[in-house]
Formats: sequence, C-alpha cells, structure tokens
Amino acid sequence: MTNGPGGGHDGSMGALTLRRVLVANRGEIAVRIVRALRDAGIESVVAFSEADRGSLATVMADRAVCIGPARAAESYLDTNAILAAASALGADAIHPGYGFLAERASFATACVEAGITFIGPRPSSIEAMGDKVKARRIASDVGVPVIPGTFEPVSPDDAAEVAESIGYPVILKAAAGGGGRGMRLVSGADELRSVVGQASAEAQASFGDGSVYVEKYLANARHIEVQIAFDEAGEGVHLGERDCTVQRRFQKLIEEAPSPVLTATGRREITDAALRLARAVGYLGVGTIEFLHDQDSGASYFIEANTRLQVEHPVTEAVTGIDLVALQLRIAAGQPLGLSQSDVVPRGHAIEFRVNAEDASNGFQPAAGTVERWSVPLGPGVRVDTHVQPGYRVPPFYDSLLAKLIVSGADRPETVARARRAIREFDVAGVATTLPFHAWVLDQAPFLTSAISTTWAEGAWKGGRSA
Repeated sequence: MTNGPGGGHDGSMGALTLRRVLVANRGEIAVRIVRALRDAGIESVVAFSEADRGSLATVMADRAVCIGPARAAESYLDTNAILAAASALGADAIHPGYGFLAERASFATACVEAGITFIGPRPSSIEAMGDKVKARRIASDVGVPVIPGTFEPVSPDDAAEVAESIGYPVILKAAAGGGGRGMRLVSGADELRSVVGQASAEAQASFGDGSVYVEKYLANARHIEVQIAFDEAGEGVHLGERDCTVQRRFQKLIEEAPSPVLTATGRREITDAALRLARAVGYLGVGTIEFLHDQDSGASYFIEANTRLQVEHPVTEAVTGIDLVALQLRIAAGQPLGLSQSDVVPRGHAIEFRVNAEDASNGFQPAAGTVERWSVPLGPGVRVDTHVQPGYRVPPFYDSLLAKLIVSGADRPETVARARRAIREFDVAGVATTLPFHAWVLDQAPFLTSAISTTWAEGAWKGGRSA
C-alpha cells in the first residue's frame, strides 16, 4: 500500500490499495496518466507498441513493456497482450485512457476476470451506454429528452421509412462508436440507400459493428456535454458542462467551459438530466453525457454517453480545480468520491485547442513527417498536454493529436486574449498542424459572439479565408 496526499475536494487521495498501474494507451494521454500516478505515489507501467518505443511516456514511466507491432490491432487493441503484460509485471490495475479499449465492455470484463482493477465504469454500464441505440432507449425511459429517431438499428428500408416520417435532413450514426466515424448527413430520399451502406461499412471497419440508426438532423445546434463522476456507493456529482461546437466532420477541434450560450435554467436541466441517466445505469467512475442544444427552440437533447476520460477533460479541470485522473484513481481504489455537489464551484473560463498533425488548409488531411522544431507557449493561464519533443516522428498508425493547448482566464474575453498570445508563441516546424485554423477562429466574429453551430467551422473555414 502506498500513501498519496491527504484527501480533499480537489480529487486528491489518501491511502490507496493501488500500488502499480499499467497504462494501456499512448501519446499525450499516457503522459497525463503517468504524471497523475506519480503525484499519487503509484508505480506506472506503460504498455507500448514498436512504433512508440522510446516515446516520452515510456521514458517517464517507472517501467515500460512492449506489447506488439505498430498496428493497433496487434498492440493497443490486443487484450491478451495487455493482460499478459499487466499480470507479468504485477499491475493491480489498468488505465485505458481514451480510445482503443477504453469503452470495450469485453475488455473491462476480462480485467475483472483476471483479478485486475479496470479504471473505468462497470462492464454493464459500458455495455448499456456504449451502444448508442440502447443508450437512447434508456434515456427516453428515464425522462431525458432525445432527438426524434430510431431506438433500434435500421436496414436501408427501415431508414427510408423513418426518415420520411420525421422529415429530412436526417443523420445516420454508428450504434457502437463515435469520433464522427460512421456518421452521414442525408438531405433527401435519393441518397439515403447508398449512404446507409457507406455509414455501415465505415462503422464495421472502425468498431467491428456495422449497426447504424437514424436521428433528425438539427441544423442550428451546439454540442454541449456534461462531466460526471460517481463512486461505488452511488454518490455522484456533475462538474459542469463543456461546449464542443467547433468541429469538422463531426470531430471536435475546440472545447470550452462553461458554455457561452446556456442560461442558468438550461444548465440546470442538462446537468440534472446527465445525473439522472448515470444513476439509471448504476454508473461508476468518470464519464461524459453529451447533448445537442437546439438554438432555435432552446431545448437540449441527449445524443450519447462516453464511458471514459474525454480528450477535453483539462477544460473542466481548469475551471473546477479538480484533477479528473486523480479522481478516477480514487474511485478505482474504492474510496468515496470525496466531494459533494456544493464543492464543485466553477470559476472563470477555459478553452482547449486540439493541435493535430493535419494540414488544415488542405481539408484537414493527416500530415506525416518529423517534428523539427517544437516550442510550446508558457505564461499565465496556459497549459500544454503533449508527448511531442523535437525530432519526434509522427507515426501513421494512430490518431493525429500532437498536443492540447488549454488556456484559462477570469472570463471569456481574457481567455481569448491569452489564447491568441499562446498560439503565436507555439512554434512548430516540420509537420503541418491545426494551429493556423485555431488562430483564424479566434479572429472570427461568429466565434467571439458565440453565434455558431456545429457546422459553422467547416462551412466558414477556407484555408484561413472566410467563406
């Protein structure tokens, strides 16, 4: 048993039963988790693929173990290799980060069966909330508003019938995944049948499940999500909301907290709904309940749940002062949450910018190559989560995230001003990134006045020239 800092509302821990944790992930999130483990006095073991040999996370960790070749299917998605490594090195628990195996109920179950703590929700909660169709049904049953659509996966014929009944445009979504994969916007009956096939094929390739469902498409919506946390006793809190409206191809690029458009009533409605849904599935751990906020009607609708740590979790940390990874460790160790709803008092504003290895001026195409120069910004209100150093070669096997720039201030205007300064200071050479896009966004009146929707960025961005 090891001893960490004394307990408190910041998510810090007292005595733990966790001595050694295997990190089954890579990149910036692996670095983030290793740092949290070090803060808590827990040994870290990083599982890495051949492509990540010598990466920052492996250097920082107490130990590192190779689990397979570069391809994710033979390493980061190989349950047997990860469990074997954890067992051989005497790990008490596995932290899956996000992506890869983080939302696989079968992996969580395998951990439990192997006598290893899975740092995440119970397998039953992952299964219930990971299937988006099932999650829609549960939400509806407990009185959480959902967008009109189907409560079962659909065939092309069923999709056409539903689309006619709720009216075009509609959106097709993968039942088993997220991140924009398997999603297609359909404006009319003529294109529906072929698009169903495309969405299903992409979902099958990405998640091993080709099931898709149909929802009414809300043209003037914002994407708003609620951070939640629950302990083994069923005590839970929300930690406010994040606004993730700046997207391209249904994938988030910029997130901020609090949402600049929610009223006090709207905020109370979605946070209450998130807690109600989490309790309905006996949720354990840290998670996110996502909503679409229809700006025409003012209503917010549940769209999906993420049973894991989110990429954008630092935004919530910045405004609440609560370390979410430390909170995950506390919950996984079987300890009480250590905070009540009244302890969660968001202050100020924060914005996160995803710095991806993508050529934003060329349709956000993935950019390969070697990072020749890498100098991150510093100063008041600036945090950078990254695994990159000069000389880092961007591997073509994984997602394109290089870093997350998190900027905070007393209010949104101060945060925007600091963000402009930080982006100017962020010096990268050798690989194209999304930094030019972020700099552009910060000078756009619709963003500054919060007059945007989830389709705004993709429609307005023309390589740095307004449409």
